[in-house]
Amino acid sequence: MNYLSRHARGIILALCAGFAVFGAAPARAQDYPSRPIHIIVPFSIGGAVDRPARVIAQELSKRLGQPVIIENKPGAGATIGSEVVAKSPPDGYTLLMASQTNAISASLYSKLAFRPIDDFAPISLIGREPGVLVVNPSLPVKTVQELIAYAKQRPGKLDYASSGNGSGQHLMAAMFTSMAGISINHVPYRGSAQATTDLLSGQVMVSIPGLAGMLGHIRAGKLRALAVTGVHRSPQLPEVPTLAESGLKGYSAYVWMGLLAPRGTPAAIIERLHRELVAVLALQDVKQYMNNASIETVGSSPAEFGAYFREEKERWAKIIKETGARVD
Repeated sequence: MNYLSRHARGIILALCAGFAVFGAAPARAQDYPSRPIHIIVPFSIGGAVDRPARVIAQELSKRLGQPVIIENKPGAGATIGSEVVAKSPPDGYTLLMASQTNAISASLYSKLAFRPIDDFAPISLIGREPGVLVVNPSLPVKTVQELIAYAKQRPGKLDYASSGNGSGQHLMAAMFTSMAGISINHVPYRGSAQATTDLLSGQVMVSIPGLAGMLGHIRAGKLRALAVTGVHRSPQLPEVPTLAESGLKGYSAYVWMGLLAPRGTPAAIIERLHRELVAVLALQDVKQYMNNASIETVGSSPAEFGAYFREEKERWAKIIKETGARVD
């Protein structure tokens, strides 16, 4: 009888503890945030994802009443920084600024210590921008067709830069070379900054980075734009045709960015972050920045972003299979 009494008391105490923890979760969400939030950008400083992330983080800090700190953890096709977030506590204090590279990684890497889609909770698709096919001005080509002809006459003699194996830049260029039927060597870098530096200096001659980071160089004549990768011409470069217009029918690709949290993050925290993020994207200064950078602002719901993320995964998986792209 004494055993049963002790056993019963143990069950009651365990249940009470469980209810206490369950009841505490909404309270923690309600108090969120109570300390600095870290957004991991899995790319180098100054890249196409990093710059908008810093603009957004600054405004989020004001609305959330806590510092929102950007941490750059580049490398391995964005998987290094992404793994950090996937394995972080699901408390809303470590987030990931994801891009199409995360959707690519889901198919490009056969062995990862995390699941590129299933280990995250979507918050919002922030925006998207077209890529731009650029060449160093010393290369004697002024159109896409001239570049294709030049490359066909010199198979394996040209190099194209990307921000890393498995990055969006890598796959956009791989799709281009496949559709154009040309052979150009892939030179992967550890992020966009060094790739751009070598492109400007002529160490490599071709690249398809996001348009936002290239506008200044294009307007200054330091790089020559041959085409954009979107469905429509960019308002920032209306004289530059799309790749589809330039003979590669059906080609379209975008650099996108969205905010993710670790899987299991409380719904109340996801909702708070989504609400504040959408409000930030509606600010006039932020809208102006996005427009100037040729970024189409989206601000989707968590469910919409989750669906888009999975669609992108399937889309790039098909391209990876068709082009034979791989991580060396």
